[in-house]
Amino acid sequence: MASAAEQLAANINFSAFGKAPELKKRLWFTLGALIIYRLGTWIPIPGVDPQILQDVFSQQAGGIIGVFDMFAGGALSRMTIFALNIMPYISASIIMQLLTAVSPNLEALKKEGEAGRKKINQYTRYGTVLLAMFQSYGIAVGLESTQGTAGSAVIDPGLFFRITTVITLTGGTVFLMWLGEQITQRGVGNGISLIIFAGIVANLPLALVEVLELGRVGQISPILIALLLLGAAGVVAFIVFIERAQRRIVVQYPKRQVGNKMFGGEASHLPMKLNPSGVIPVIFASSLLLLPATVSGFSGAGGPDWLSWVSIYLAHGTPLFMALYAALIIFFAFFYTGIVFNPDDTADNLKKHGGFVPGIRPGKNTAEFLRRILTRLGAVGALYLAAVALLPEALRAQYPELPFYFGGTSLLIVVTVTMDTVGQIHAHLLAHQYEGLIKKSKLKGRRG
Repeated sequence: MASAAEQLAANINFSAFGKAPELKKRLWFTLGALIIYRLGTWIPIPGVDPQILQDVFSQQAGGIIGVFDMFAGGALSRMTIFALNIMPYISASIIMQLLTAVSPNLEALKKEGEAGRKKINQYTRYGTVLLAMFQSYGIAVGLESTQGTAGSAVIDPGLFFRITTVITLTGGTVFLMWLGEQITQRGVGNGISLIIFAGIVANLPLALVEVLELGRVGQISPILIALLLLGAAGVVAFIVFIERAQRRIVVQYPKRQVGNKMFGGEASHLPMKLNPSGVIPVIFASSLLLLPATVSGFSGAGGPDWLSWVSIYLAHGTPLFMALYAALIIFFAFFYTGIVFNPDDTADNLKKHGGFVPGIRPGKNTAEFLRRILTRLGAVGALYLAAVALLPEALRAQYPELPFYFGGTSLLIVVTVTMDTVGQIHAHLLAHQYEGLIKKSKLKGRRG
């Protein structure tokens, strides 16, 4: 027999949106914030010739700069105020989480609760500003050395151009960081993920047109286009299946007598996702790989030797790029899984409430049992993420003209963010219906 919550969830439909004013406000706020973000991706930074920049970018669009531009929603190729997108914030978050794992002071700060979390977030914001200034200065210097067929991409190079570029790009990143936090607090879904999601989705129609155009001019066959679309649909179905898969651990609660009544004795379950880390490892790995490669791509021959080395050996699709990409995804999958799920805390909470896993002693043994299962699930999730992110690379190695938007990374981000946002919308609707039932029961109680 279905539980009351499951029956209530089954009755939720789209007509419930009209009866949930708080959810409507959140949805409108999220939509408005994303529209503001998309408008900002068309506002160019001052002092750059857009025609020459497009000419130069078209020559490097198939490399790692093209991947960055995919995450930025086309803002990098147009060199707009949001050219850096939210990547410096993600890089700063990675650094802070790594430091928290190795620094006793930051670890103690994390355990202080809400106050400690606010301090860590503040440090992350400071790190975001520093990384954005470093990246924007590298882009400014690289743009000054960028030469197209009609001349330099920068109209008036010099110190003033570098200062204005650093201020503009850093300000754009800080604004996106603030906008993402506002979406998380006042909207629906994770704001940072939704900003990346909006950038990818905005260019999906253009990517589809590019693929059809390649078929029209004969560069790829219609059969390959059909297989590509079927493959993308299959990858989406596979992602949905894995992201919804769970390992349910049975938890038993003992019976206890209060007065003349017996309570407890019920069996519940502890759900553990097959991919506990979600899409975060892929975003983290992409952010770290794009950090040095973007600067090297714009610096070109005018940059130092190590940037030239990065540009050659970390080019998109090279063996070193794929190996580092897979290694970073696997590392962050295990690292982030350890952050979001603590077996010791879970075992202690079960012991405090009298719950136990049948056949496993409470306390330390339960923590070891949960840690063993979490390690296995983390391994499966890490291999799944690496496979989805890297398998399309083999296709692009044969057909480099195909756009990135049909790759595993972009589909993974789009599908998982969509599922997370829909899940939060569903939770808001469920909470609204529960509120309605409580109000009706109170009214009936007063009449009675």
